[in-house]
Amino acid sequence: KAIDLLTTNLHCPELFQVLVVTRTEATAITLEWALSLLLNNPHILKKAQDELDCHVGKDRQVDESDINNLPYLQAIVKESMRLYPATPLLLPHESMEPIQLGGFDVPVGSTFFVNAWKIHHDPTLWTDPEEFKPERFLSSGSEMTSFGGQGFAFLPFGSGRRICIGWWMAMQVLHLTLTRLLQSFEWFTPMNEPVDMTEGHGLALPKATPLRVLLRSPSPPLFVTCF
Repeated sequence: KAIDLLTTNLHCPELFQVLVVTRTEATAITLEWALSLLLNNPHILKKAQDELDCHVGKDRQVDESDINNLPYLQAIVKESMRLYPATPLLLPHESMEPIQLGGFDVPVGSTFFVNAWKIHHDPTLWTDPEEFKPERFLSSGSEMTSFGGQGFAFLPFGSGRRICIGWWMAMQVLHLTLTRLLQSFEWFTPMNEPVDMTEGHGLALPKATPLRVLLRSPSPPLFVTCF
């Protein structure tokens, strides 16, 4: 059913609320998963911090204009969202007319859920799908690895006209928050124990146990090698 948003005043605050809530929840969940993955993979954490040191330095804070020059950090975010999508089951859709889907006759009014978690862990789409490998997202221009979901292999926000309207805002905040946290502190776990990666339950995909970390202001290295 078409809705004229220009003449429906009630939809303006509702859309704004969706933008804010989506950005906040998706950012918080993904940030916790990303930091957990990095703490369990210190070599990847170091590579991310080296990229920051090379392209931003230690004399100023990273800002939004730097993000495009940090491809490895962007890949870390994407890989975190592949392994642990904030919304493992995308929002439901309803068939408006009888259709055939996958060899099945689907009547009008049927409800569909897209299992993004299952797609993101499909070994026919991803090599070593259970492994944390940000490098898989470093190939440029690939529809399979874009946030738009054109390749239908990476769908953290859905795809097409029904894609989450808050996805761009969420990513802007997430990239900047993660880079500033990595730039500002050295990260450790209590007793250097691995982070428990057990998944929680709900419409979103939180960690079952909250992340606990130790932070320390970094000591500037004598030099940083850029790759």
